[in-house]
Amino acid sequence: MLHSAPLHLSGQSGLGKSTLVNTLFKSQVSRKSSGWNREEKIPKTVEIKAIGHVIEEGGVKMKLTVIDTPGFGDQINNENCWEPIEKYINEQYEKFLKEEVNIARKKRIPDTRVHCCLYFISPTGHSLRPLDLEFMKHLSKVVNIIPVIAKADTMTLEEKTEFKQRVRKELEVNGIEFYPQKEFDEDLEDKTENDKIRQESMPFAVVGSDKEYQVNGKRILGRKTPWGVIEVENLNHCEFALLRDFVIRTHLQDLKEVTHNIHYETYRAKRLNDNGGLPPVTTETEENHESNL
Repeated sequence: MLHSAPLHLSGQSGLGKSTLVNTLFKSQVSRKSSGWNREEKIPKTVEIKAIGHVIEEGGVKMKLTVIDTPGFGDQINNENCWEPIEKYINEQYEKFLKEEVNIARKKRIPDTRVHCCLYFISPTGHSLRPLDLEFMKHLSKVVNIIPVIAKADTMTLEEKTEFKQRVRKELEVNGIEFYPQKEFDEDLEDKTENDKIRQESMPFAVVGSDKEYQVNGKRILGRKTPWGVIEVENLNHCEFALLRDFVIRTHLQDLKEVTHNIHYETYRAKRLNDNGGLPPVTTETEENHESNL
């Protein structure tokens, strides 16, 4: 069985979104099963583009679809620049809804809904840009947002810790809920675990690289500097491994459930309400209706 897990990347250009995709597909979770060509690069695009890749975890194959948004926030006037991304996310909900209301619907509806949006934050060490806050404020209402500090190796350990605290505070002051959302904690154990993630891990500070180097006799993914190699999967160097495991291993199912039970249901209820309680009309629905007349 092939499970689907669409993942969305947003943030200004130059923060290494495409590099993180390369890192994700070449890291240990997928290195054996991906068949990735070492020389192959994900092409740079100027529009929303989905990149599919099959990975295998615990004997279960999963299609991880990454939706990249190069050029986001790069215009002189960035007013409402999140709208194409919000529109794309809602279009996937609409596709699922139309399949769901078909009289002869498929046993397994193709699921292209976006379960998670990784929002890349510039490692300024100061504060979030107004655009960062506006994007997350709008998009957190329709998708699970996970904030990520990009190129974390440009900060010292002290700067990184302080910046993470500042980002969390700014999100709280602006009423922006990131995943895992407090209101969806199911019990005390859930709350305790998620509080630790919210107060310590978020936002994940990552370094991406699709280049391999020899370190202590092993081939590792990393970035070479005059001071040595920054190992991408070494938790002492950055939190990429934590982010990867969080999204693909430990919280994937919960991300999908929150998408289905909260974000999709909110969209579905609004669409049905706007349509007078009737489901949206699809071509197949019209054909079935005509054949019954």
